[in-house]
Amino acid sequence: MAFPTKVKIVEVGPRDGLQNEKETISAEVKIELVDRLTDAGFINIEAASFVSPKWVPQMATSTEVMAGITRKAGVIYSALTPNMKGFEGALAAKADEVVIFGAASEAFSQKNINCSIAESIERFRDVAQAAKQHNIRLRGSISCSFGCPYQGEVSPESVADVVRRLKDLGCDEIDIADTIGVGTPRHVQKVMERAAKEFPLAQLSGHFHDTYGQALANIYAAMEVGVSTFHSSVAGLGGCPYAKGATGNVSTEDVLYMMNGLGVETGIDLDKVVDAGQFISKHLGRKAVSRAGNAIAAKRAG
Repeated sequence: MAFPTKVKIVEVGPRDGLQNEKETISAEVKIELVDRLTDAGFINIEAASFVSPKWVPQMATSTEVMAGITRKAGVIYSALTPNMKGFEGALAAKADEVVIFGAASEAFSQKNINCSIAESIERFRDVAQAAKQHNIRLRGSISCSFGCPYQGEVSPESVADVVRRLKDLGCDEIDIADTIGVGTPRHVQKVMERAAKEFPLAQLSGHFHDTYGQALANIYAAMEVGVSTFHSSVAGLGGCPYAKGATGNVSTEDVLYMMNGLGVETGIDLDKVVDAGQFISKHLGRKAVSRAGNAIAAKRAG
């Protein structure tokens, strides 16, 4: 596959990034963050999660956020939906895409949702059918595709198995996620090449956490085998409550800085993303985790 000249960046900061913050963030702040990201040019923003507030209190404002954002034509506003109740919430909130998820690691699946991988994916069949009936885009996400905090290594074959299951449910796009950030470039290429035997490469995306500082290298490696959709989080927000020590997703500012340097088209305004990153970091009372974002902000402050 040719190295992509254009990539799609899915911004996951408002959902995946903020969901683990301990301090409650108001719906107003989340709305402003999503609006700033829309204005920066993203065509896909993960904005909400319709999960039980008991499990993820930070996402209790999702209905309010989806109602308050200024939508732009052609932009996909996604919501995580773990079950039919979540799907109904997403449908009422007019989500353009619902996200279902499974793990490539049997141990992670058991610890995280108390059931096998096969059972966990089967539980989403109703959600998948409902999404199709309502013409809502369906995205599947596979966590622990490169390693697991409980079982260690995860084989490319295990990832391929979950890709097949999600394809069977009718997913339009499938995320290959490095939840704990242990992947390295060659490993990433092997997994992506194996996944591409089960599902069109153009509809696979890379979701890399930067725990071991490998995320940018992993994105570049995935691009070398033709992957052209990646997830990132403004200001490097996030982590995983079930994966000890896992840092946030790779920061959007760092990804955009690299893409700009490669001459790869994203359609996104880096300066506006830096502003959004500084805005949310200031609100959280800490420095952004993005190196490029902080460097650009410091240069501006002169």
